[in-house]
Amino acid sequence: MKASLTVLGSGTSMGVPTIGCDCEVCRSSDPHDKRTRPSVLIEYAGKAVLIDTTPDFRAQAIRENIRHLDAVFYTHTHADHILGIDDLRPLSYLHEPNKLPLYARPDAAEFIRNMFRYIFDGNYKFGGLAQVELKPINGPVELFGATFEPIAVVHGETEIFGFRFGSAAYLTDHSDIPEKSFEQLKNLDVLFLDALRYKPHPTHSTVENSLRIVERLQPRQAFFTHISHDLPHEATNASLPPNVRLAYDGMKLEFEI
Repeated sequence: MKASLTVLGSGTSMGVPTIGCDCEVCRSSDPHDKRTRPSVLIEYAGKAVLIDTTPDFRAQAIRENIRHLDAVFYTHTHADHILGIDDLRPLSYLHEPNKLPLYARPDAAEFIRNMFRYIFDGNYKFGGLAQVELKPINGPVELFGATFEPIAVVHGETEIFGFRFGSAAYLTDHSDIPEKSFEQLKNLDVLFLDALRYKPHPTHSTVENSLRIVERLQPRQAFFTHISHDLPHEATNASLPPNVRLAYDGMKLEFEI
C-alpha cells in the first residue's frame, strides 16, 4: 500500500533560528535552514497519522493544510514533542462523539496524563478541551491496514520509542540504538535518524554516528532530523553520501506501508 510522509519539523528542541542567536545558519536566507521542532505526518488509505505534537504543531498544520487526523503516536515526553497537544482540539472535534486516539509508551502515557490533567481527569469545566484518549503501547499497533512497530532507542539514559511503519522508520532523539532494535530495522527503503550536529552530545546522535548506522543498515534512503543550527543545509548535504540527506520542513516522500 502506498503512503506519503511529510516532515512537519526537522529542528532541534530550540528550533532554528534559535532565539537570540546570530550564527550563520540562524541568519541564513535558505528556507531549508528554517527548522521547527521535530515531527512527521504519515498518510495512507485516506488516513492521517501524526508522530509527536510539537510546540510548533499549529503552524505546521496550517502550513501543510492538515484537515484531519486519525491517530497520534508519541516518541517520548520532552517538551518539544508534547507541548502542542492542545492544538489537537479542532481536529479532535471531528471525531465526536468518539475521541482521537493518542498512543504512547505506558510510562509516557502516564506522564502526559498527569501533565495535562485538565484534559484527562474530567473535572475541568471551562472552555473547550481536546477530545483525545491515551492508549498505552504494549507492542505493534495495527491501524487502518498498517502496522506501527515501536522501536526502542536510548535518549541519554532513558529508553524511548521510534517507530517502523512498512518500509520506513522514524527514529528521533537517540544517542544509542540497542542491538535488539537493529533487527527491527532491516530492509528499509526510508530511515530517519537523529543527527544533531558534528560535536558529541550526551543525549543525541551526531552526523558521524548516524552515518555509521546508515552504513550498517543500508536503507535505500536515509534522512537526518532533529538538526541544530550547527549544520547548514546545503553545505552539509554536499558532504554526505548520495543516499543520505538532511530532512527539511515540508519535505515529502512516498514509500510502501
